[in-house]
Amino acid sequence: MEMLYYQKKSDVREIQAGHGHGTFPLLNESHGCTGGCCAGISYYASTEYTPVAVHDDQEGFIVLSGKGWAKIGGQEFPVEKDTAFIAPAGTAHQMRTVDPDEPLTLFWFHARP
Repeated sequence: MEMLYYQKKSDVREIQAGHGHGTFPLLNESHGCTGGCCAGISYYASTEYTPVAVHDDQEGFIVLSGKGWAKIGGQEFPVEKDTAFIAPAGTAHQMRTVDPDEPLTLFWFHARP
């Protein structure tokens, strides 16, 4: 069987993470990703920060829509469409929207440092 190097969001089951946060995992090793690389789309519909996340690898983000705030380590900063940012490996990170009617929507990817 030929490997598919793509995935449509409409073909992926949403994972509810709680706290107004959901994610759609799009790419992983079954699509040809290697070295722990994976990617997807997540949304944040709460004005409260999500619980702290920390990963062994780095996670990059690009804001697709909405406005909100991100906390990476000790830095807190506003984010909006076309903003890119990264959470280095082992660094705590959190996100939130400024308007629950317009969730903060992000493309994310993981990669080894």
